[in-house]
Amino acid sequence: MTSTEATADAPATGPVENAGITLSARAAKQIGQILAGEPAGSMLRVAVNGGGCSGFQYDFEIVDARGDDDFAIERDGVTVLVDQISAEYMPGAEIDYADELIGASFKINNPVATASCGCGTSFSV
Repeated sequence: MTSTEATADAPATGPVENAGITLSARAAKQIGQILAGEPAGSMLRVAVNGGGCSGFQYDFEIVDARGDDDFAIERDGVTVLVDQISAEYMPGAEIDYADELIGASFKINNPVATASCGCGTSFSV
């Protein structure tokens, strides 16, 4: 089954779930726009790294290959990769995109984060 077929059956509203991490339609649309300017087969990797003002921070990177320990979240023709260690810090999280007056950015709505910084890119568990 191709990724187009895998996403064609996905509900038009609400997140698509994979390993408890979901991708909103808004995020999928924005990722698609970003990846349109990249080589064919490019994907977005979301990772959790140590650092930031709250202890951990999210890292976003465009990649062209899937790692051995990655799982893929596919929606509307785009693929987001998350490695298994990062997934342990964000079970049940939703990857979303917000376009607000103060700026536009990807947002991770992480139910296990006990605190986060004002910029929204770092968190603690």
